[in-house]
Amino acid sequence: MALQNGDTSYPNGELSTEQLLQAQAHVWNHTFAFINSMSLKCAIQLGIPDIIHKHGEPMSLSQLVESIPADKAKSQSIHRLMRVLVHSNFFIEDGGSDDHEETRYWLTPASRLLLKEAPLSVAPLVLLVLDPMLTKPWHHMSEWLANECHPTQFEAAHGLAFWERAAHEPSMGSLFDEAMCSDSRLVARVLVRDYKHVLDGIESLVDIGGGTGTMARAIVDALPGMKCIVVDLPHVVAGLKSTDNLSFVGGDMFETIPPADAVLLKWIMHDWDDESCLKILKRCKDAVTSNGTRGKVMIIDVVVDINKEDDEVVGDQLYFDMAMMSYFNGKERSEKEWAKLLSDAGFTSYKITPAFGVRSLIEVYP
Repeated sequence: MALQNGDTSYPNGELSTEQLLQAQAHVWNHTFAFINSMSLKCAIQLGIPDIIHKHGEPMSLSQLVESIPADKAKSQSIHRLMRVLVHSNFFIEDGGSDDHEETRYWLTPASRLLLKEAPLSVAPLVLLVLDPMLTKPWHHMSEWLANECHPTQFEAAHGLAFWERAAHEPSMGSLFDEAMCSDSRLVARVLVRDYKHVLDGIESLVDIGGGTGTMARAIVDALPGMKCIVVDLPHVVAGLKSTDNLSFVGGDMFETIPPADAVLLKWIMHDWDDESCLKILKRCKDAVTSNGTRGKVMIIDVVVDINKEDDEVVGDQLYFDMAMMSYFNGKERSEKEWAKLLSDAGFTSYKITPAFGVRSLIEVYP
């Protein structure tokens, strides 16, 4: 019998000792992975990245314990928390040159993204995803898969759709808006710094689902000659002040989209099923062709089969796909799925640029 993929099992199919123990470790690693996530959430809530950053140099455990809002008798618990976060590369551990010198902790690029006041902080998204409101649906996955009672796991857990629950619970809506704004700041930084050329020749742009205008504001700041319109639900844009080159319109993207040279859809399409996305794309096509010109639609979203060589990126893409299934009955799409959707909406060509790590920029042309 030929052995494949490192298979060292015995002829009768029994696992070898090495296989047995590796399999156990693999199961345990994925079973307890949530502890890493919750440790990360705890570090953000205690302000550990901010405290170390403010200290300005690697910080000892005793200094850290004195600075965080925690019971000083639990210093060893803080040490154990930091040990797991060092293992997952959120902090660097400096043991010092002397055996008697305390271990000190410093930031990594990942923990710099957790600084609460940092312009590109992703801490709000971490706190949103790990909020009990969004972790509870995962306990209902098998129940949801086994029956037809609820369109999503979220509804199986809470009895309401995500957007309905957000409307009834302002704190959840605020947390969601803050998370989306923080993500827009990061994406906008990459867009205007490294891919500004994709905006060349665009005099007017509509940002669909652009919230309070974080993304659009960054674009017009970088390109003052451009005019941007942010379209979102009326209650989202109510009271927001327009400027000479940035305005806000309350509306429904399924009904109509203002005419413009370009339409931007950042992290919108994955919330919806194919039928809904088709309606949105047809409205987008109308918008960029209504003046007799042929503009483009710019989609910033996951393309599942891009960056296959990066295991961490692939993992994130698959996790996001499961999250969209759980919360919205949406999905992340492969290039083949995108191509069919765009063709069905009447577009003739597209270009994919893996510009944003886990996500790509899809430029779509009528």
